[in-house]
Amino acid sequence: MTAVQPASTPASPVVLDGRALTIADVARVARANHRAPVPVTISPAAADRIRASRAVVEQALAGGKAVYGLNTGFGSLSRVRVEHSRACDLQRNIIRSHAAGVGEHLPLEVSRALVLILAASLARGASGVRLETVERLVELLNLHVVPAIPSRGSVGASGDLAPLAHAALVLLGEGEAWINGRVEPAGYALVSIGMKPLALEEKEGLALLNGTHMMCAIGALLCHDFSNAFDAGIAAAAMAIDAAKATDAFLDPRIHEVRRQPGQIEVASRLRAMLAGSAILPSHAENDPRVQDPYSLRAAPQVMGAALDAFRFVESTVARELGAVTDNPLVFARDGGGGDIVSGGNFHGMPLAIALDVLAIACSHLAGISERRTYWVVSGFDQFLGLKPYLATDPGVDSGLMIVQYAAASCVNEIATLANPASVTNISTSAGIEDYNSFGSTSALKAMRCVSLARSVVAIELLVMAEALEAYRPLKSGAGVEKAHAILRAQVPKLGGDRPPSPDIRAIERLVAEGAFAGV
Repeated sequence: MTAVQPASTPASPVVLDGRALTIADVARVARANHRAPVPVTISPAAADRIRASRAVVEQALAGGKAVYGLNTGFGSLSRVRVEHSRACDLQRNIIRSHAAGVGEHLPLEVSRALVLILAASLARGASGVRLETVERLVELLNLHVVPAIPSRGSVGASGDLAPLAHAALVLLGEGEAWINGRVEPAGYALVSIGMKPLALEEKEGLALLNGTHMMCAIGALLCHDFSNAFDAGIAAAAMAIDAAKATDAFLDPRIHEVRRQPGQIEVASRLRAMLAGSAILPSHAENDPRVQDPYSLRAAPQVMGAALDAFRFVESTVARELGAVTDNPLVFARDGGGGDIVSGGNFHGMPLAIALDVLAIACSHLAGISERRTYWVVSGFDQFLGLKPYLATDPGVDSGLMIVQYAAASCVNEIATLANPASVTNISTSAGIEDYNSFGSTSALKAMRCVSLARSVVAIELLVMAEALEAYRPLKSGAGVEKAHAILRAQVPKLGGDRPPSPDIRAIERLVAEGAFAGV
């Protein structure tokens, strides 16, 4: 994936036209700001679909029939009939009562992604809301007024109810919102941009709350970020092969072709390409007493390839969800007028919950094998390498990069703890009528932490391997490895004695997050 474009590049708008959003567009809008805006618009065709679905709702209301979400209570209260005179109260009250989130706020970028994905879903014309309601969501995005949403409270089944309720509160002028980098009362934020609170009509409160938009928002951003971390992991692994004076025999394409796993084949190919032309590889081809390299090097294509295959499953699941409508009930307009309102379970988050649990597992192996390569190189017990212990300038007086491996080990341990799946546990809600939940929101929050930790572990490996390669100068590695090394050295100088490694790690983390190692 490409990195989010810099502020100097004019941003093309993201148009809500009914088609699936892309992961890249979600990242662009979510991470946009006043200095680098990414406009969001609604296409005329989408506006027509929204109006057509709203007409179906109004026709059903005129017919007087009880329809869930239009003129009934919600959840276990669905048998309670609500008259039209109380419709606005019903829609406002569902938002107020469901805004029961707890914990710290979601990151601002996640809230922006959530609003974008919600607006895109409603713009597909299967939710029965008014065009004005979707336009308000888009206007909030474009004016950079973003709901401040507590991160906990969703069970990921009847949609992300609590988080989405906090998002919808802002339309009413209630709750809290991010504006100018601060969390303020939503009423103040609306006054600041000249927007009046919105009075919701039948179906709209439920349509705003029913959906997988929080877990999908997190999933889309994580797909973007994991892709960048994986690219950096490939660069780190290639650097490690020469840093550890490993052979490249285990990258022979015939080995990987007979295994038939696509991720493995791709990883081996990318590692071969990065090492092509290395002068370090032939420098130890003769008289090397070692027979085989450790698994963290020799089986890197198999392990990292498996993580890549798992990620591709996650990415495809999220990509499909970015084109979905996850509301209930759904409104299907017919050409020529009329249509059907049908209840179902598209709000259930299990497809995303399982995928996000898998993403945490993929992170555990991307980070785990990275830390093992770091350990192998900094430990200094392979005398053949001729590397100083911990790559220290003056071992004993200097500790070099000893403790960066500790930090990597700490991150790996935390990922292993978080990789326990959330989606396998069920607790029923709503007096038992909602009796099987996904807890995909928990999967999403765990995966968000796992991707961040994996990025740190890969950054540590890059720091270590860049330093190890310095010991072999003037010999150079392959062109791809040397390009990665140059990217690092532009931000982090060679060790000249002990210094705090944390600033160096943070600088490399930023490079990884920005996609600096994509395509090297």
